[in-house]
Amino acid sequence: MRRCSVALVTRDPSLYADLAGALRERRISTLSFLPGERIPPSVAVVLTSPEEACSISFPRVIAVGSSGDRSALWAAVEGARVGVPTRDLVVGIDPGPRPGYAVLSGEASLVKGNLESPESVAIFGRQLQRRFPEAAVVFRVGSGDRIARDRILQALWSLRRPVELVDESGTTARGRPRPRDAASAEQIARSRGQRIRGAHSVRITAGEIANLQRVSREESGGHFTIPKTLAVQVLEGRISLSDALREGERRYPRSVSRRVLGGHSPQEPS
Repeated sequence: MRRCSVALVTRDPSLYADLAGALRERRISTLSFLPGERIPPSVAVVLTSPEEACSISFPRVIAVGSSGDRSALWAAVEGARVGVPTRDLVVGIDPGPRPGYAVLSGEASLVKGNLESPESVAIFGRQLQRRFPEAAVVFRVGSGDRIARDRILQALWSLRRPVELVDESGTTARGRPRPRDAASAEQIARSRGQRIRGAHSVRITAGEIANLQRVSREESGGHFTIPKTLAVQVLEGRISLSDALREGERRYPRSVSRRVLGGHSPQEPS
């Protein structure tokens, strides 16, 4: 019999409320128990707190902290629910400011969504490794959005896991941005790519710097333009554009005449 229910077994009210709401949003059938109560065999997996996990006698128990990203958690939950082996995982990444991701085990899609930044792909990868310690994980990254792609490849190098670069031709799905990125990531995960060997660096062109300076000028209402050095930091992911704009607002309040953050005119970004 296929087991699909998830059991919440905890005395922690805040953890219970957090997980119950998330499971409800994901339309996952949920049963609730207190530690020590009998858990029926129809349950696929138990979710509980780290402190209570050792006291629960059940074949599949997942300890969940009170905070942190839950994407890897839902991959583990879905793997238990559908009963697929999770010895080999493929993670597809659709590059962008908020990359789409999808995790596959064989033909089964375990979880997909969007991450907060290109660098957060490595954080997600480490979380997957913790949730699936015995699994072989392969990352497949789409070839689009070159700067975001390079930042992702650079971040993934720290994981020491196989990474493939996938030609994105034909993988872009139609739809609104968030679902589209996740759907494209799933197509990328299902496509073989070229193995990346060695560390990857982020290459930034003069045109990309100038374009970001133009964007910063527009975002500031023509009040200032961020300098090249700050634009490079934004493009490399070391700071956000909003942080750079806040710095500009701090240094050049609206009472000051229009100027570049760095001492040049808006027509001559540096």
